[in-house]
Amino acid sequence: MAQKIVTVYTDDLTGAESEEVQTHTFSLDGVNYEIDLVSENYDKLVEALSPFTSGGRRIGRTKRAGGSPKQASNGPSAEELRAWARENGLQVSERGRVPASIREAYAKAH
Repeated sequence: MAQKIVTVYTDDLTGAESEEVQTHTFSLDGVNYEIDLVSENYDKLVEALSPFTSGGRRIGRTKRAGGSPKQASNGPSAEELRAWARENGLQVSERGRVPASIREAYAKAH
């Protein structure tokens, strides 16, 4: 039986589906956040933060411990999952999170 995996991108603020969603990161009080937004909602975020970012001091990016990319130690990288999915006829995006359905299919196959 053929199987087709469809990736649906949603805006974290509105829940609306869109192929234009991009992932953005920001920090507050030492906590890093990641949010997926369409450009309109990202513009709203930037506008809302503007009084604070213009009055604040910009600092350099923090370095990750060990100097290596962050990767879960209990499984394949996103790049490996994407390559496997494509080799097995599954549709997967070039960017963003790898869907749980792809991770599950990979786990079943290995």
